Amino acid sequence: MYETTKSESRRSTTMRWGFNFWPCIWCTGSRVEFISGDFSELHVSLRLNIRTRNKVGTVYGGSIYSSVDPYFMLMFMQILGKDYVVWDKAAFVKFVRPIVNAVKCRFLISDELVEEVKQKVAELGEYTFELPLKYEDEDGKIYAVFTKTVYAAGKEFYKQKLANRS
Repeated sequence: MYETTKSESRRSTTMRWGFNFWPCIWCTGSRVEFISGDFSELHVSLRLNIRTRNKVGTVYGGSIYSSVDPYFMLMFMQILGKDYVVWDKAAFVKFVRPIVNAVKCRFLISDELVEEVKQKVAELGEYTFELPLKYEDEDGKIYAVFTKTVYAAGKEFYKQKLANRS
């Protein structure tokens, strides 16, 4: 997997175990390998197996995307805390080459991005931003690239926004 200077906490280790046994994650055929104690870094691995194999003998595209789907939203929920609402808004995936061997993906959220999100939410009430991802093998060969669009809002702003829709 990836090298990191961060370590897991009891809470992030428990969350990692929970993810790996949660049917929605387990059925993708992927595995969460690491979650940093501050929730700013997460590693996922994916390999060809009985749950991921498609008709042509490569990893099914649905497994590729669904194996990275929830994590940025969940990481931001942990980092920002209960005063914020966080949603996945959109995603783009480009399949670069078929996956037949083990690949890995590293989710990173910088302190600068967290501060930017907090600042924009304080100014505007809400903020939508994009985050890049990629599946690669141990040699750095890329198999899929993603852009995840995430929405964050202040909880009170979001409640008011929902109330105004009624």
